[in-house]
Amino acid sequence: MKRGLRYLGAALPLLLAACVPTPAVRMKGDAALLGEQEARERALAGADHWSLQGKLGVSDGKDGGSGTLNWTQNGERYEFTLRSPVIGKSFRLSGGPDGALLEGLDGGPLRGPDAESLMHKALGWEVPLRDLRAWVLGLRADSGPAELNFGANRLPSLLQQDGWDVDYREWDAGRQPPVPTKVFAEKPPYKVRLSIESWTFN
Repeated sequence: MKRGLRYLGAALPLLLAACVPTPAVRMKGDAALLGEQEARERALAGADHWSLQGKLGVSDGKDGGSGTLNWTQNGERYEFTLRSPVIGKSFRLSGGPDGALLEGLDGGPLRGPDAESLMHKALGWEVPLRDLRAWVLGLRADSGPAELNFGANRLPSLLQQDGWDVDYREWDAGRQPPVPTKVFAEKPPYKVRLSIESWTFN
């Protein structure tokens, strides 16, 4: 079952090497910065129909996988397609409140109650997909308390929530409100690296 994971892992060192972070500015959120963040969150609160394209890398400290990612979110329903640039294999994860479906791996389609548990069972990947839906937009998830630090651009630089450190390295400030283009999440030994090439909002 995890053969696909090993194949996808062949490209992971290349992707992570391209995503080595540089030291970032970290400012504690004062009233003004937190107010600006709350305004961003209000503006994006209804943004539940969007898609992104980019590169994804995942590691558990020993094994990992990487590839090009297409992620489409339509309300509570989602679809991820990950294609390895090395072997041309791909898998598709789709679902919503009624469960998740993983297709394209050896052994045939797999079903599970949610995306997180299905990815962990099939690939051994620890990816907080429910929270990541908010984090990828630069928002705090509704899973519990969160701490924010801000960069020189007055946008989130580090978000700490649910045991994860979510590091924002680049933003598309040409959009209003701005959206992230590099999101690195870590909860040792797990790492998720997302480099976003394009955003589309519907």
